Amino acid sequence: MIKAGILSDTHLTKLSKEFIQRVEQCFADCDVIIHAGDFVDISLLDAFQGKTVHAVHGNCCSRNTLAVLPAQKSFQLGDFTVGVTHGNRLGRNADNIESGLWNVFPEADCVIYGHTHNAVCHRTPGEQGKLIINPGAFQMVSRYGIPCSYAILEAGEQLKGSLHELPLG
Repeated sequence: MIKAGILSDTHLTKLSKEFIQRVEQCFADCDVIIHAGDFVDISLLDAFQGKTVHAVHGNCCSRNTLAVLPAQKSFQLGDFTVGVTHGNRLGRNADNIESGLWNVFPEADCVIYGHTHNAVCHRTPGEQGKLIINPGAFQMVSRYGIPCSYAILEAGEQLKGSLHELPLG
């Protein structure tokens, strides 16, 4: 079983003690970290030392982050193909973004996006439904007052996703 922590929309310009503490609290038992963009600054990846990191840039990233990270990425997690993008290039709302994900990642078993700050975890219709995850905003309450959140993806015989609210304090 591979356990991956998923976050997005951290919106931080530098690594903070509070961010490191939250990362350790939420992702201590994760081997893999997936960041779906809008770090702002690439230095935030330093909080995930010792873990395999898959990350993409978002629309609020610094020039340095845009230069280093791709807009989209696919990779293997166990026996499954995972696609990750921030989503801002696919539309303004979740419906538009989610309908466009399959054009970007047609072979993916799971697609991950951010941008909306609205956490979702569901499967597409059908017997072999594909998993769609948006972990929500990890560090900043959204413009809609939605609590900070993250997701966990487990890859074993099946792919399982779950959403979690960030602990207060």
